[in-house]
Amino acid sequence: MYNWQIAPKISKELAEQNKNFHPIILQLLVNRGLKEKEQIEKFFQADYSDLLDSFLFKQMGSAVDLVISHIKAGNKITIYGDYDADGITASAILVELLKIFKANVNVYIPNRMSEGYGLNKKAVDELARTGIKLIITVDNGIRNKEEVEYIKKLGLDIIITDHHEMPANKNDWPDCLIINPQAEDYPFKFLAGVGVSFKLATGLIKKSTLDEEQKKKLEKIFLDLVAIGTVADCVKLIGENRILVKQGLKIINKYSRLGLKELIKASRINGFEKEISSWNISWQIAPRINSAGRLDHANTAFKLLITKDKEEAKIIAEKLNIKNSERQKLTETIFEICRVKVEQEMLEDKILILLSPNLENNAIDSDWTEGVMGLVAGRICEQYSRPALLIIKTDKEIKGSGRSIKEFNITKAIEQLRQHLFKFGGHAQACGFTVNNNADLFEFTAGLKKIAKEQLTGVDLTPKLIIEAKIELLEINDQLVKTIGEFEPFGEGNFRPNFVSFDLVIIDKMTMGANGKHVKFKFGNFWALAFGQTEKWSELKIGDKVDVVYYLEFNEFNGKQTTQMKIIDIKSREI
Repeated sequence: MYNWQIAPKISKELAEQNKNFHPIILQLLVNRGLKEKEQIEKFFQADYSDLLDSFLFKQMGSAVDLVISHIKAGNKITIYGDYDADGITASAILVELLKIFKANVNVYIPNRMSEGYGLNKKAVDELARTGIKLIITVDNGIRNKEEVEYIKKLGLDIIITDHHEMPANKNDWPDCLIINPQAEDYPFKFLAGVGVSFKLATGLIKKSTLDEEQKKKLEKIFLDLVAIGTVADCVKLIGENRILVKQGLKIINKYSRLGLKELIKASRINGFEKEISSWNISWQIAPRINSAGRLDHANTAFKLLITKDKEEAKIIAEKLNIKNSERQKLTETIFEICRVKVEQEMLEDKILILLSPNLENNAIDSDWTEGVMGLVAGRICEQYSRPALLIIKTDKEIKGSGRSIKEFNITKAIEQLRQHLFKFGGHAQACGFTVNNNADLFEFTAGLKKIAKEQLTGVDLTPKLIIEAKIELLEINDQLVKTIGEFEPFGEGNFRPNFVSFDLVIIDKMTMGANGKHVKFKFGNFWALAFGQTEKWSELKIGDKVDVVYYLEFNEFNGKQTTQMKIIDIKSREI
């Protein structure tokens, strides 16, 4: 059961002052903090020229000069990436750009299962033996002070590009060049790892000897990768991120790189017809890219993004499609096990901490796979509206992933218990960590429960459904739906707007799809579709009065475009 939360309605005075906007559109703008004409124009335009200067990062100039000096010297450079879509796309940008600049560059992406997140000394030793002179991290490194010191002792240079939260104590920051919006007063704090990587790339391009027109063209060829990594990492799609994703989607839909084209074909994304949107990235493209690192090695996805060989792209795309199906099944199996445990034992807990079977019964093996722990934690967190952690025992380590609600900063919480952790990192609402040993695991989980209880007692943990406006069916028309579409790309910080209509009468109902698992209701002149909800709303019948939360979109069928409602929740008016 959702707790419906409707945004405060705009004042009549404000509506009178802005008659050029439909009242619903004005409501959406105000909900996003957009009231001034210039703000609104920039929001809708999302123009590339409005991006901030890369050299607003205080250490960007020094970082660019260092990279250029290594290129000129012919030194080996390694881009040290991460195994998720953000890290993979961030790696691809710098590798492609440095190759264009004739740099001697390669990539190193650690194995999720055997190496884990971030820099590690064994990998550094291997890289040093190959003769590399400069390491540039992307989407990682900000909590690797010890490893950075080791790198410097080996006589290597290092630049960290990252976007994760900085250690609370500045003495724990790595002593090297750092490009991270969290580390300084850079005006926009929400860049993904790929966004920071792109900033370094544009810094290098700006410092190059290319003419201005060439520089602009070169910058924009990477925007497809920036869009994918930014959406995949679920950072806020406002400010610079909105610009990067909106411009990147244009590149994807017009000049999509070979690997992406083959992935779209193999996955039958959008049936080859509609334009790719942020939704397609979130639910179709990014999961397939992520599946490589979750169940195998992320190098596969990296190759897909940079390959110039059509046959190779086709083979990799089909492989990732298969891997993604495996990932879906595995995630669903583990989620169901966790859901049952939560329902039976943990409904009163402020934080949901779930241990793999081999941790609970001290066995050696477990069917739980490290690569999907974050996904399951996310689904548990969403379903029960409280922070959730999944912890698994591998053959060598005890590792965990967490996801959280906005009322509880999960990374700050685990940082308070850092004495029990070998390493950790993350954002306010997502974290990863490695626990020292079994004894520390007990202290760590007990400490987290205490912190969560202190912070969340008195907080309403009922799942919330944010509704942007109450709307009458008579207010809905094609022009309104079209204008709502201009709020794209949708994502964190700019969600697709949900509306509510009260006292609607069901004038028709039908099921559809395999085994009739989808259901459609007709309200007034509009059909409202609910995927996979036939059983949930089986008792609703023609003639019933209901309140409905939904979003609006165009349905295209046989060349005809009609407005339809997509149902999110229904409450019966019957007592």
